Amino acid sequence: MYRCVATSVEAFVQQLAVCYVKNGYWFYVTGRIPESKDPEVIDTKLIERYAIAVSKFARLRRKRAGIANLQYLRYRRNFVLLSTHGRHRFFNDEPRHRDCRRYPIFFHGYSIGYRQGSDGRGHASVRIAPERYRELKAYFSEIATSRSITELAYEFQALPFEPYAPIRRQMLNILREVNRCRARASMIEMPSELLRLKRTPVRVFDDKEAAPWMYLQSAA
Repeated sequence: MYRCVATSVEAFVQQLAVCYVKNGYWFYVTGRIPESKDPEVIDTKLIERYAIAVSKFARLRRKRAGIANLQYLRYRRNFVLLSTHGRHRFFNDEPRHRDCRRYPIFFHGYSIGYRQGSDGRGHASVRIAPERYRELKAYFSEIATSRSITELAYEFQALPFEPYAPIRRQMLNILREVNRCRARASMIEMPSELLRLKRTPVRVFDDKEAAPWMYLQSAA
């Protein structure tokens, strides 16, 4: 059975970045299912149209033959359809598809793309979307000197973003701005140890019988 319905925003982002984008599923279209339609019917329609529900062995054969493989992922009524390089009707049927290496996927304040790392290799990149990041930086600059360190720590920890490496750097940048404001006001700086800097993997699909290690659906 092909599993495609994520249990949460965090699960959707994790599956998208760690299993799909990381493994070459760079071409995508996003959409929202209208309230008048049944999401499960749309799931079935898209999975069947693009022959997505195949084994990892079939995916390997397709890859060797130059045929693209696809994945489909949904959270509530929002979905993303992704493809690897290769020949496939997807590219004709979805002429407005994008490449996440150039145009990140935006979802609930996240920006999910693919970038070259400092090691010279490509990696999935999960960040706070630029506009949202600017809003957060401005907000924390505004409250930097009017809140206690305990209150600031609570504000940081309440943010709905999992601390992937790029997000950790963004949070530390915001913290540096907060501490610059506090230093100018001769106030005690907030230590970075109070930030939530460790990400805990989540279960992606609602499958109570799945073994503990089946948190992620393979993109093979």
